[in-house]
Amino acid sequence: MQQIEKELIEKAEKLLADGTVEKIIGWKKGLFEEDIAPAVFESVEELKKDFVYDERYCGNLVKFLMRHKTHKVGIFLRPKFILSYNQLLKEHRINADEVVIIELPESEKDKEEKQKRFEEVEKLEKMSADQRYEFWKKEFSRCIRCNACRDICPACTCEKCVFDNNKLYTSQKVAQTSFEESLYHIIRAWHVAGRCTDCGECSRVCPEHIPLYLLNRKYIKDINEIYGEYQAGSDMETKPPMLTFKEDDAEPSVVFERSSDGGDE
Repeated sequence: MQQIEKELIEKAEKLLADGTVEKIIGWKKGLFEEDIAPAVFESVEELKKDFVYDERYCGNLVKFLMRHKTHKVGIFLRPKFILSYNQLLKEHRINADEVVIIELPESEKDKEEKQKRFEEVEKLEKMSADQRYEFWKKEFSRCIRCNACRDICPACTCEKCVFDNNKLYTSQKVAQTSFEESLYHIIRAWHVAGRCTDCGECSRVCPEHIPLYLLNRKYIKDINEIYGEYQAGSDMETKPPMLTFKEDDAEPSVVFERSSDGGDE
């Protein structure tokens, strides 16, 4: 057993044993090497038998807290996922009194991503409008509308999603045109603009490996440049730029002013 895995089990065991929590939200192994899935453990025996941890496959668990609001639960979170936890608290989706965080160490991959966060976005910005259109058209064409990106996203917490409305064509699972392929992802990215903590789960769970995090990072980068730097989930007081108004806010025309063939658009 990995040393870190052993240490995590010991921490979780203590919380269960002394009654601090009723459940632990973690991970267990499936049939295959990479098949590591979220799981709920209610006893020390279950933890010892099934708990596993591998930073390559163990992602953000915060959204599972919404399913266990009435129980005192412990949850494993890496530092960048704590931002998502704070954002859910800020939006009153979960109750801090019912949660105990077992903090995981920051992975080397997370450290590396922080250093080059916007590099790929900048490469896209240097493309022409036609090149960017073709890039996203190709990426979105692989979408099978499985909704995995939406279901894992900590910022997608609406009780009724527009894409589940059976009275509209938006509820269909497979897009019929390139317009519909773009519609789903662009609307979803705009919906979480200013609230996305950049946890990257949307891309990690995508079975078609669509780089959806690039859409979110583009919004984050633009918001930082237009309204000032803002990190969703960094504190409990500051309101997102998209939910505030200042007299010196940029006018809508800023979109066109910043646009150019081969630059931001």
